[in-house]
Amino acid sequence: MEPVSRPSSPPGGRPRARDLGIVVGGVPPGPFGAITDVPGVRVGHTTVRNPPDVHSGVTAVVPDGVGPGAPLPAGVFTGNGYGKLIGTTQLAELGTLETPVLLTSTLSAFRVADALVGWMLEQPGCAEVRSLNPVVGECNDGHLSDIRSRPVREEHVRAALAGASAGPVAEGCVGAGTGTVALGFKAGIGTSSRTPELAGRRVTVGALVQANFGGTLRVHGRTVSPRSLGLQDTGPSAETGSCMIVVATDAPLDARQLTRVARRAVFALARTGAAYSHGSGDYAIAFATRPGAAPPVADDGLSPLFEAVLDAVEEAVLNSLLAATTTTGHGGRTVPAVPVDRLLTALAGAPDADAH
Repeated sequence: MEPVSRPSSPPGGRPRARDLGIVVGGVPPGPFGAITDVPGVRVGHTTVRNPPDVHSGVTAVVPDGVGPGAPLPAGVFTGNGYGKLIGTTQLAELGTLETPVLLTSTLSAFRVADALVGWMLEQPGCAEVRSLNPVVGECNDGHLSDIRSRPVREEHVRAALAGASAGPVAEGCVGAGTGTVALGFKAGIGTSSRTPELAGRRVTVGALVQANFGGTLRVHGRTVSPRSLGLQDTGPSAETGSCMIVVATDAPLDARQLTRVARRAVFALARTGAAYSHGSGDYAIAFATRPGAAPPVADDGLSPLFEAVLDAVEEAVLNSLLAATTTTGHGGRTVPAVPVDRLLTALAGAPDADAH
């Protein structure tokens, strides 16, 4: 693999996909290769750890100025509905997002939603608000974390919201990805972006994933499993798991078109080897940050954006795996990180790294 130009990598010691020459598609990324490349989008994490039993947290995707008096056009798509995506029915019905999007652990989702409501009611312009639709997604981190303890609390939510920033985004075992597992390996939060040309002008689309789904990893079409890399497969059953995807764009899209974007985000998981099993909750939320800036793009002009979303989500999943570190958690279970050197050796070898 040849060296490639790449966006700035957040500190952390683990490489991102582009650092390794693993490039998905031909559309260039934004400067940080993150959802925060979309103007007006910030991300914050609170990581909640009490080893060995608790590996959890909360991640906040915060569009500037969003609120019930200034909602953003949004769409949602459910690939498999085994999950607790709070706020989805109103979002689908009205096509608007009126709060930040928060991600967390399954049994902590309800506390997180309550904390988000409390935080929103304190924001400017919300003094008279009597109805609010908090949007909170979740993945089950119970394989590595004591999920029944419901460790994520109001102070953690407020810290993630207060600390949300633009620029590089921490990935891997942080925030809502602290205890998640995907495709047999330790996973977590991952993000990526693309800058396609749409209707004659350059736009930005970014994706952030909370990866926790089953299946067998595929990188550039090649199958890679823990076994093929000389590791013991200690992850949960492929029949369990979920993936939450958040997509942001500054392209002028309406809610119906953003629902089409959200569909492509879920479709992209198939490229990475997702099993889409009975027990998986696979959801995507897509929102636009510049409502009213220009008329919506014609539907027959959306294909470059769809392609960019597919590529960004695929790369975000790879980043979630590559940034994660081997974790020993609840019950003494250990899930290994992807060993980068062995992965590169496998990718340079036979077309199918698991075919032996």
